[in-house]
Amino acid sequence: MRKFSYLIILAGILLILYPTANEWYNDRQQEKLLKEAEMAYSEPAPSTTPEPELTKRYAEVTQLLAEESASEEEVQPVKQAEPEVQVGGKVTAIIAIDKIDLKLPVLEGATKANMKHAAAHMTETAPLGEIGNAAIAAHRSRTAGRLFNRLDEVAIGDMISVKTAGADYQYEVYDISIVEPTDISVLDGNNQDKILTLITCDPLVDPTHRLIIHAKLS
Repeated sequence: MRKFSYLIILAGILLILYPTANEWYNDRQQEKLLKEAEMAYSEPAPSTTPEPELTKRYAEVTQLLAEESASEEEVQPVKQAEPEVQVGGKVTAIIAIDKIDLKLPVLEGATKANMKHAAAHMTETAPLGEIGNAAIAAHRSRTAGRLFNRLDEVAIGDMISVKTAGADYQYEVYDISIVEPTDISVLDGNNQDKILTLITCDPLVDPTHRLIIHAKLS
């Protein structure tokens, strides 16, 4: 009976510690990707024409953002340590916003695996640094300072740095909006400007909308 009580106590302790351990694991993966990016970039993503299914892909990305936010509300069951996550995209850039102490690796392809530990460039949108609208999405983790957690502190006129293998782009924020998850107009371009769009959830808890930051290459 005493051994059973000890097992119950141990299970309770593990249950309490799991969220902290999970955050530590995610941060470790993010740091690993960032170090790899800083040491050697992969080739910049090739120019692509937006696919007809862009609306569908945008809906999938915004749904991924919402699912991750919802998962943070739940207490995860005790389980064995997860194996190393194999991300599917290459590190194509590093995004930095000095005002909010943000520095993240940017992976190519806004998939669930890629967005677990990094920001992700939507392959269906314009390549970074080129004419068109390049979209980068990231989760708005509830852990202070992690991923796009502090993106709501960005203001018009702030600078966003995107460093790739071939260039260091400086974008200036010109528009901030809160939109419905289905509002794909945020990905519109004008065939003239080099636009960067950052996408995350809003509000931080129980998100119903998407926070959109538009910046233009200066």
